[in-house]
Amino acid sequence: VDNRESAEPKLSKEDAVRICNRNFGVGSDGVILVMPGVHGCDYTMHIYNPDGSQPEANMCGNGIRCMARFIGELEGRTITSNRSYKIHTGAGTIIPTLKEDGQVLVDMGIPILNGNRIPTLLPGHFDGTVIQKPLEVDGKTWLVTCVSMGNPHCVTFGEEHEEHLFDLSTLPLEKIGPLFENHEKFPQKTNAEFVEVISLSHLKVRVWERGAGKCLEIEALSKELVFFFAGITLACGTGACAAFVAAVLEGRAKKNCIVDLPGGKLEVEWRASDHHVYMSGPAEHVFTGTLVL
Repeated sequence: VDNRESAEPKLSKEDAVRICNRNFGVGSDGVILVMPGVHGCDYTMHIYNPDGSQPEANMCGNGIRCMARFIGELEGRTITSNRSYKIHTGAGTIIPTLKEDGQVLVDMGIPILNGNRIPTLLPGHFDGTVIQKPLEVDGKTWLVTCVSMGNPHCVTFGEEHEEHLFDLSTLPLEKIGPLFENHEKFPQKTNAEFVEVISLSHLKVRVWERGAGKCLEIEALSKELVFFFAGITLACGTGACAAFVAAVLEGRAKKNCIVDLPGGKLEVEWRASDHHVYMSGPAEHVFTGTLVL
């Protein structure tokens, strides 16, 4: 939504809930407002979740690619203009770039690896990292690596002592996803990524996204609607980056990799020059319209 003329959001959280509704609104995983920049940035990202709440970092990895393309269109640029923007978010300054091939490259910053900052109560190594630590879930012991990309992620490649590579086709994600999300070792809940290693340069990932919280307390909501707020997602930009970082830390991937999600593929790189993670992927135009609220 074009909100460049005001530092106050023109949409309320109630408006966002109506817009996100897939039966009575437009239908989406969130609403992004393009607001005036602060602290030397070109623009500010203001985002609502489907329940009207805001992500703690007020940032979405996939959403910011869409935002960058939308800004380019507002400025009358082509999607191949090779233009960068400094976007102010709750996770700091994020810099997406419209590339000549139509992809959008996003500087996602330096991943947070210290367990206290993620946060997780799992014991860390001497340097504070939580890498391949055992976690008891559903009567099984999983080896997990924890990463924050501005929001907490718990990444696993399978159970402890598992002889074979993880097969995502047999994963009961709808059952174990909530158990990871609400595990006592994650005081702010967690997103969970389950990763199948195709090769050192190709990962396949399924994501359980943590919920906004209050919506899950409403017993009258149907199971399907609960999953709309917290659950299986087709893609997650920060989750793709977190899964990739965990794979590198565990020696399962190179520092440039394709991350394959149900909603599409992303290319992710962890550069030695600045230790930042860079994500590259498409931003597809679906439609433009006017909605009367």
